[in-house]
Amino acid sequence: MKRRHFGAQSTAVTVRRILKNWDLYLLILPVVAYFLVFHYYPMYGVQIAFKNFFANRGILGSPWVGLRHFERFFNSYYFWRLLRNTLGIGLYELLVGFPIPIILALSINEVAHKRFQRFVQNVTYAPHFLSTVVLVGMVFMFLSRTNGVVNNVIEFLGGERISFMTEPKWFKTIYVLSGVWKNMGWNSIIYLAALSGVDPELHEAAKVDGASQFQRIRHINLPAIIPTIVILLILNAGRVLSVGFEKVYLMQNSLNMEASDVIATHVYRTGLLGAQYSYAAAVGLFNSIVNFIMLISVNRIARRLNETSLW
Repeated sequence: MKRRHFGAQSTAVTVRRILKNWDLYLLILPVVAYFLVFHYYPMYGVQIAFKNFFANRGILGSPWVGLRHFERFFNSYYFWRLLRNTLGIGLYELLVGFPIPIILALSINEVAHKRFQRFVQNVTYAPHFLSTVVLVGMVFMFLSRTNGVVNNVIEFLGGERISFMTEPKWFKTIYVLSGVWKNMGWNSIIYLAALSGVDPELHEAAKVDGASQFQRIRHINLPAIIPTIVILLILNAGRVLSVGFEKVYLMQNSLNMEASDVIATHVYRTGLLGAQYSYAAAVGLFNSIVNFIMLISVNRIARRLNETSLW
């Protein structure tokens, strides 16, 4: 009886709190509706990964086949190539692309001249607003074998022209570095926001004690943004296999397929072009499960190391 009374009292308190702050809940309602409609409701269709889906029978009417599509993917010729390319690009992007916004934010924060600081911010933020199609078009122009700026410089320095976009060994580097150039300024915003909360008196005290600028960055600024770094690292680790489809597809051709074929492009070819919906759903579900395991693992490691985690 006591438990029941306590539960009813807790529910009543929650309801009163919601009614009191109804305007705040109203503001968040569109966001909740977006996730329910576009993220949670489509999960109903995940079951076709375990079925032999026929469009005329619908999802419920299609027969169950268990793990047949997963076994087909694991035993396929493309499995290890897809996994190697997707994981390779994801880890490469994490190792190179994750630290650079941190370094950029720390550098911008140390610029004393505010006008120059705003100029650097505008220059580094601008590429984020370029569409992926425009970005890839610029990459093709800069790296063109015939008249690209990069090859012109290489030839001027006495080297031989390189066919960057058709040689598989260059694909991952081009993909990652172009992404870093596009997103480093935008990704640094959150670190700059965290740095703005650092108490200036800490820097004044450090200056009095004779600390250099580098020492102040290392012992004051960097520890202040460590929680933010850890949270973003966990989120990025959870997307290590979520290599974007659009950019890879635009950069992909028959000559660099060995290095550019990833899980997302394989799902597109087999699912949309090949109409193998159940198989494509199984591959996509495998990708999501691996990302989920990575997220859980990195979150647990972060919680044990410095007690900062998502949950």
